[in-house]
Amino acid sequence: MKGKVYFIGAGPGDPELLTLKAKRLLEAADLVIYTGSLLGVGLVARARPTAVVRDSAELYLEQIVAMMVEAARRGQLVARLHSGDPTVFGAIHEQLVALERAGVPFEIVPGVSSVFAAAAALGAELTVPEVAQTVILTRTEGRTPMPPGEQLEALARHGATMALYLSAALIGKAARALMAGYPADTPAAVVADASMPSQRIVTGPLSEIAERARSAGIKAQAMVLVGRALDPEIRRTEAGRRSRLYDPGFSHSFRRGATTHE
Repeated sequence: MKGKVYFIGAGPGDPELLTLKAKRLLEAADLVIYTGSLLGVGLVARARPTAVVRDSAELYLEQIVAMMVEAARRGQLVARLHSGDPTVFGAIHEQLVALERAGVPFEIVPGVSSVFAAAAALGAELTVPEVAQTVILTRTEGRTPMPPGEQLEALARHGATMALYLSAALIGKAARALMAGYPADTPAAVVADASMPSQRIVTGPLSEIAERARSAGIKAQAMVLVGRALDPEIRRTEAGRRSRLYDPGFSHSFRRGATTHE
């Protein structure tokens, strides 16, 4: 483990959602660099007393990379903590490029993304059979431009369940763009601080969700979800929609059903 950088998904905020591997590496690390603007001090409190702990919010990319490279070359274990899962809007690409150029080995440790913590808080499945079988993870265009074909207006036309990261501050703009494809009454939700004691949930139709979020004072660190699968009434009105996985008449490699479906 020594002489290596671990990009660790620290989860959505609840310390109990830290994976066992993440916990083990964090407790063994010589250098811990964490995103202080998103992660609470409760997580980094798990670091051993002799570890160097730095908040990356006060550092530039070059400073972060220099610290990681120096520590790894000294044979130390580096834990680079990112909120949620580091592979989704984790800003790790540029760090990986720099480490590869420096010849420093690294590993990515998955974490629980805020989209799944938000869905859990809503008590919703994002992929209800015959309602939504696709989940789009994206963001509202801001200072970082979107690649061609990935504007919200285009993605909304798929009608899939959509999860918007980094978009709470631009939710009005996002809702207007999404209504180019979704009906105005499409269920929507904003979950702030998912999994934490400060968690707040706002729900409503897409046409009203921006105003409801503003009224609730939600401006940042929130997941925006849109799609028919979020409707709590779906469990009553469409209770018959079920996966074939546990259908008594469906055969698969582990079970033979009463009737084989093609």
